[in-house]
Amino acid sequence: MIQSDESFREEFKPLTIPASYESAETQEGKIIFALAQLGEASVEEVLAKLEELDPGSADPQLAAITEVVLSGFFDKGLIKGTDHGGTMSYNLSKITEPNSGEVNPDLLAPGLD
Repeated sequence: MIQSDESFREEFKPLTIPASYESAETQEGKIIFALAQLGEASVEEVLAKLEELDPGSADPQLAAITEVVLSGFFDKGLIKGTDHGGTMSYNLSKITEPNSGEVNPDLLAPGLD
């Protein structure tokens, strides 16, 4: 099946991290917010964070949804993941340290300065 440009863009659009945890947010939004708060986490750690943010919310159905959402985003290349002894640890690939290099302006191509 060939996807149209619009459907491709919709399926692979960059993730949007909610600014705050809202109970009315979609399950995907809640999961991404919890992962962003943790930096890097397994499904179980994300579930624990969701329980911390919204006590009583963690149940077997949410565990299954979290697994599907995180693995789906990983499969699409929207988040990164590392296998730690059979347990996937996911992250949003956020830059957390500033670059330490320098740029020598004399080495720039003409017109780029």
